[in-house]
Amino acid sequence: ENIDIITIRENTEGMYSGHGQVVSDDGLVAEATSIVTREGAERIAVFAFETARREKRKKVTIVHKANILKSTSGLFLKTAREVATRYPDIEAQEMIVDNACMQLVMNPQQFDVIVTTNLFGDILSDLCAGLVGGLGMAPGANIGADCAIFEAVHGSAPDIAGKNLANPSSVILASIQMLEYLGMQDKAEKIRSALADVIATGDRTTRDLGGSFGTTDFTAAVLERL
Repeated sequence: ENIDIITIRENTEGMYSGHGQVVSDDGLVAEATSIVTREGAERIAVFAFETARREKRKKVTIVHKANILKSTSGLFLKTAREVATRYPDIEAQEMIVDNACMQLVMNPQQFDVIVTTNLFGDILSDLCAGLVGGLGMAPGANIGADCAIFEAVHGSAPDIAGKNLANPSSVILASIQMLEYLGMQDKAEKIRSALADVIATGDRTTRDLGGSFGTTDFTAAVLERL
């Protein structure tokens, strides 16, 4: 209960930048390069604090591993600290990623907005999804300067494709995020309220939510409330 966390990750740099993914000719040594730039770190930190302010959140937690990854994570932390000083109305908290994982499991209510680098954000976002019912309950967005893409955070789940089993909440929530991004808050709130009521009442929910119904039944229950 009372878990409402926004996880913001930089998704163009870090370990997923695509640089230095090499394996030696004998297959015995593998190497990957992590890249963190001041520009990228500042961009995502500003986005996190602006999001916190817009959504009326009180705290941003900067998750890092600067105690070990002194160059890459160190630069990210240093830059995020500097950005935090521009937002005196929002509390800035720093947390090492291992501790963040433990704290999310033991006391998730303490978190408001999390900002971190690519790899850590990939892991923490799924952990957060697990706190609220799994990937079927978590929406995601890739937001750039000129465009945005909204999606369910789960994969295509080919093992249940065509079987009318999937929980559509993640896709519906992603659509809600899209409407909010487009300034259609009233429409977004109507859909959010309808979805919340279906889940709260257990009306035709899917198996992962303790029900016994399928995707189409769940969707019909939401539509009936609009």
